[in-house]
Amino acid sequence: MSSLSVFWLGARPKTLPAAIAPVLVATAYAGRDWNPVHALAALIVAVSLQIAVNYSNDYSDGIRGTDRDRVGPTRLVASGLATAKSVKSAAYIAFAIAIIAGSFLALFTSLWLFLIGAFAIIAAWGYTGGERPYGYRGLGELSVFIFFGLVATIGTYFVQTKSVDLTITLFAIAMGSIACCILLLNNIRDYSGDEVSGKRTLSVRVGPRASTLLYSLLMIIALMIFLLTIEIPWNFLALPLFPILFLIRKEIAGGRLIRALELTGKFQMAYALALSLALIVSRG
Repeated sequence: MSSLSVFWLGARPKTLPAAIAPVLVATAYAGRDWNPVHALAALIVAVSLQIAVNYSNDYSDGIRGTDRDRVGPTRLVASGLATAKSVKSAAYIAFAIAIIAGSFLALFTSLWLFLIGAFAIIAAWGYTGGERPYGYRGLGELSVFIFFGLVATIGTYFVQTKSVDLTITLFAIAMGSIACCILLLNNIRDYSGDEVSGKRTLSVRVGPRASTLLYSLLMIIALMIFLLTIEIPWNFLALPLFPILFLIRKEIAGGRLIRALELTGKFQMAYALALSLALIVSRG
């Protein structure tokens, strides 16, 4: 396997919908006020941070040894496909790209974005990095909700319109809820290994059953936001999402968590596309 292929594998492209979906929804909601340059910069920030988080987790979990018994996607450091130093460098490069794009947005919209960006980078590294990683204490889902839900969605809308309202906040809650579901399934899948290694994720703290119930609740919240914020009849564009959710629940019940995780990523993109289409057509 070439080095490029190895690091593409480490970037975990199947997780990228969590970064792309909020930008798509916020841009669609911006409507005629959308700014293509700022939207592109926001997308670069979101995707770069997602990739940086993936590399950072690979590095930090790899040097701690918590990935040795992993059942999910291949991790570069734990598998020996790449050195810890090279994966750490890849994380730094992804962070640098996010900083450049984010700085551009801050300079042309609001200097407060520098502070928000700093918090986002600290949160990205601190998930599994440092002496007291908060991902090992059950706070990962909260961080995902904040940064890949509220910040990504509201931030993308703000840099294009320089305004915030209740509707974009509800969309941000929906995006954050689905992103949390991706992490929840990831942690349910890794429950046994995390428990043995001392990684006290939310799923380890409350158990797989409660985590699965939370997954269902968050998905229902996201779907209800779609149905209640989009005017009739365009809110019915949400209906095709229900069979996908039913299929995911079937996979979870059958213990096929890797498949369920993949479908949840696809669900988030399908949700974002359907919501964006509903926003566009409902406005004529």
